[in-house]
Amino acid sequence: MKKLKLQVQMTVDGYIAGPNGEMDWITFNWDDALKEYVTELTDSMGLIVLGRNLAQGFIPHWAGVAQDPAHEEHLAGVKFTETPKVVFSKTLTASEWDNTVLATGDLVAEITRLKNQEGPDIIAYGGATFVSNLIKHNLIDEYHLFVNPAAIGHGLPIFQGLEDKQNLKLVKAIPFACGIVLLNYEPDRS
Repeated sequence: MKKLKLQVQMTVDGYIAGPNGEMDWITFNWDDALKEYVTELTDSMGLIVLGRNLAQGFIPHWAGVAQDPAHEEHLAGVKFTETPKVVFSKTLTASEWDNTVLATGDLVAEITRLKNQEGPDIIAYGGATFVSNLIKHNLIDEYHLFVNPAAIGHGLPIFQGLEDKQNLKLVKAIPFACGIVLLNYEPDRS
């Protein structure tokens, strides 16, 4: 069975965006070790799952990067553009993006179906609501939380709506020179 891996930037106080989606707190001057970690994580994926809100910016952004060979993130743009994507939406009726299909059914059933297919692992990107629902339904197999050296006091959390406690096991914690700390967890399902 494939693993569903979550990769997300967050603040020290647990938000992935400000109350209106602000992301001006993100550290962009990544050191080489952080770039290497993220490259290894994304190179291992065979499918990207996204919430609709994030997809509307994510997919066109990386498609533009992929078309610019001079862009410093060109290879990442190519990877994100060429990797098949599934966008979860209750409002869209057709995909507006290349190499992308929509999932409009039950989140748990759709993710379970995707995890049971053959092939490399799946990586999830999304906004607070989409990611919170993945977490709430215990669908994440690996958390890759990139904690940025900023606190914003209020914003959009990803651990909202939990109905039960979810225990996690620390796999590794890596501090990077740019100030970001990776916290890599797996669910403790024992």
